[in-house]
Amino acid sequence: MQHLAKEKTNVGLYDSVEKPLKIFQSAAILEVLHCAVGLVPSSVVLTAFQVASRLFLTWAIAHSVPQVQDNPGVAAFVLAWSITEVIRYSFYAFSLLDRLPYIIQWCRYTFFFILYPIGVTGELVSIYSSLRHVAKSGLYSVSMPNSFNFAFDFHLFLILVMLSYIPIFPQLYFHMVRQRKKVIGGRKDKPE
Repeated sequence: MQHLAKEKTNVGLYDSVEKPLKIFQSAAILEVLHCAVGLVPSSVVLTAFQVASRLFLTWAIAHSVPQVQDNPGVAAFVLAWSITEVIRYSFYAFSLLDRLPYIIQWCRYTFFFILYPIGVTGELVSIYSSLRHVAKSGLYSVSMPNSFNFAFDFHLFLILVMLSYIPIFPQLYFHMVRQRKKVIGGRKDKPE
């Protein structure tokens, strides 16, 4: 019984969700197209940034650095993304049908308060956890000399990606706060 209490619940999670994670996050590229043609009333730039970020975490980190797959960070971002997607796609489906229940709208513009920080923390923990393995293996890095006179240090790139969260996360988070104020306003009532 003690062995079960000490076992991490995130171990093996990635193996269980790997295929659907890769399929659905890759298919999210269509979201950018949907925004561009007006099927979904969201910003093309913000959607493209979010989709690119998720693709990066899915393929360049979780897929490419197997040592992080059982990391709690991966479990955190998978949890946050999963809940977010259920709410968001329900929101889009009901909106297209012109039958949006207030509870779905309220969840869409409220759950991000918790889910966004959980997801971002999971993403950062996962990237940070990959650094040692990337530095050791030289994954995706290109050193000189070579025929193209080009060098790329993926380890350094990951550090820059992590630092980019400092200015970008608050912008995206407060964009959602503004969206919430615009859509829900100052309503104090509870969802039905």
